[in-house]
Formats: sequence, C-alpha cells, structure tokens
Amino acid sequence: MRELAYAFRPLANDLGSSLLFALLLIVGVDARSATLIAIAFGLAHAGLWLALGKPVALLQWASLALVLLFGTAALFTDDPRFLMAKPTLVYLVIAAVMLKRGWMLRYLPPIAAGYGERLMIAFGYVWAGLMLVSAAANLAFALRFPEAWPLYKATFPIGSKLVLFAIQFTTVRAVVRAKLMAEARLRALPAE
Repeated sequence: MRELAYAFRPLANDLGSSLLFALLLIVGVDARSATLIAIAFGLAHAGLWLALGKPVALLQWASLALVLLFGTAALFTDDPRFLMAKPTLVYLVIAAVMLKRGWMLRYLPPIAAGYGERLMIAFGYVWAGLMLVSAAANLAFALRFPEAWPLYKATFPIGSKLVLFAIQFTTVRAVVRAKLMAEARLRALPAE
C-alpha cells in the first residue's frame, strides 16, 4: 500500500488544481466559484513550491495553465457546448505533455530504480494514448450526444484512468519484484 501512495502522491500534486476543480463541480459548487477556487489553489500551490525551492513539474505547470486559460474563458462564456468540449482541449494538451519520453520516471519509487525504467517509459506513452482516446470520446459526446455527456463525464474519464493506474501499478510492481527476486537468487548462488 505504501508503494501505491508513493505513486499517487506526485500525480495528485501535479494535477491538484484540475482535480480540485472537478471535485468542486461533482459536489455541486457552481462553475464560476469552482473555477475561481481552482485558479486560486493552482497559483498558491505553484507559489508555495517555488517558495520552498522545490521544482514545479511540467505536468503541474500544464495543469495550472489549463485551469487559468479555460477557467478564465469559462468565466466569460456561458455556452454549455464550450464547457462540454473544453475537456477535449485539456486532454490534448496533457497528451502532448505526456509524449515527453520518460516523464513518468519521477513516479518510480527508489527501490525500483534500475529495474522499472523501460516499463515506466512505455506506460508514459500508454497514458498519452489514453488521453487522446479521452479527448476523442469527450468531443464525440459533447457534440453528438450532449444529453449523455454528464453520464460519460462522471464515469469514463475517472474510470479509465483508475483502471490504467491499477494495471500500471500492478504490472510495474510485479516486474520489478520479479527482477529483484531474480537478482537476489543470483547473488545467493555459490561462487565458482
């Protein structure tokens, strides 16, 4: 469980303002207030990290920029089609950021160093692919099936990411454990 928390913490940190925005909408906060709160949180969060001398990850900057850009646009428009289609652009920008080779390596726990890097790089591209699928699905629902969009939005985006996270976590953990155990067995063999 400790490994799961280690893997989830940086992701929650990177996407904090976006996750807060979604959570506020889910619990019924109006879009205007949720937008203002998420913008304030994103700015304060990045400011805190800079003040503490900690690096602000590319995904964290992207999340903040998206909340600022689309949040500000949402404050000035009341077109529900814009609000429904907006996540498509968010997913596309996030997918572009995720295409950077090795972006997931910062989520690899120290014990897995030297054993799981190639797998994490591969999963980085899988995540980018999932974001592209999410973008296409969101646009399709927003434009072709707007009456079903709220149900789609409440299930697929979070569900697909949770499933991929579980698959990745389980796979990486199993592969790294197998490699560590194989290495331990080799060390235990008597020297010839």
